[in-house]
Amino acid sequence: MWNKTTTPVIGLGKNFNRLVRWARTFGASVVLLSVASIEASARVAPKPDWSTQDIPSQMGRIVLITGGTSGMGYEDALALARAGAEVIIAARNPERGAEAIARIQQSVPNAKVQFEAVDLANLSSVHGLAQRLNQRLPRLDVLINNAAIMAPPERGASADGFELQLATNYLGHFALTGLLVPLLRQSDDPRVVSLSSIAASRGTLNFADLQAEQKYDPYAAYAQSKLAILQWAFALQRRSDAEKWGIRSIAAHPGVAVTELIARGPGLNSEFGQRWAEGRDAYHSAAQGALPTLYAATAPEAVAGAYYGPTGDEEKRGPLGFAKTPAAATEVADAEQLWTVSERLTGVTYR
Repeated sequence: MWNKTTTPVIGLGKNFNRLVRWARTFGASVVLLSVASIEASARVAPKPDWSTQDIPSQMGRIVLITGGTSGMGYEDALALARAGAEVIIAARNPERGAEAIARIQQSVPNAKVQFEAVDLANLSSVHGLAQRLNQRLPRLDVLINNAAIMAPPERGASADGFELQLATNYLGHFALTGLLVPLLRQSDDPRVVSLSSIAASRGTLNFADLQAEQKYDPYAAYAQSKLAILQWAFALQRRSDAEKWGIRSIAAHPGVAVTELIARGPGLNSEFGQRWAEGRDAYHSAAQGALPTLYAATAPEAVAGAYYGPTGDEEKRGPLGFAKTPAAATEVADAEQLWTVSERLTGVTYR
């Protein structure tokens, strides 16, 4: 018999809504996973030396990458273009987009790559991108939710009035993915790969002050946004299973990679930036940090509902494998509350 301290692991099916109601009623800690997620622990992990050389041909596949002008998003775009995919880079700055495309085409002369402007912190911009893609694409095979900002010292607000990190890292991606579900469902093997972070293990969802209006801690807000992504990725898989959308929702994190994230966030002169700079020789490259995402996006054996990342010391770097899932990311009642709040804030309902 279950009690409040029980943490059952339950597959999907007709029990989904009943069990969520049960969790909310009794305040239980429930880990509700799709069948694919349960199987993840029993499945063989990716081979530790998996690399871009192992990416199967992506000819005929259409991939959208947010934040693909630099860092790991750029490495995703480069590797997928090299594998033959049609790649769409979606980011804020058209000039940086043009530069990224030129660099990719220099390395891959026959690359099919294009740029679309989007500001994830502006829901009108997100709707505009989704509308353009829904009008011109026959389908979307892979959506990589990669774009992020990290720990700006002062609290910023999005065009819609949301805390800037939550808006950019999570709410913009929640809305974009929901608006593109119809395109994804046209694919034979649709995948949504969403980037979390090892910072998610330090995150909590503060529903009483989700927008950090009462108190703003830049690192707590960042951790919250990355925990939200992880909860949402798992919740999306549950819905895909229940609604038979056929979408593989997979989460990934890069460990700690050398990118522009620190410079554009807290700043290289900040205390955090200085500590990061001192230890950067121990971190891995953006190309290495992109491997968990690329595996999730392309490997035939990538598990729906799984979470991939480096498996070395504190998961900061090391061989590719199943990442450790923070306990908070498995709280279904919180995930369902987050989903409801996200629909209300963004005005986007998945169907």
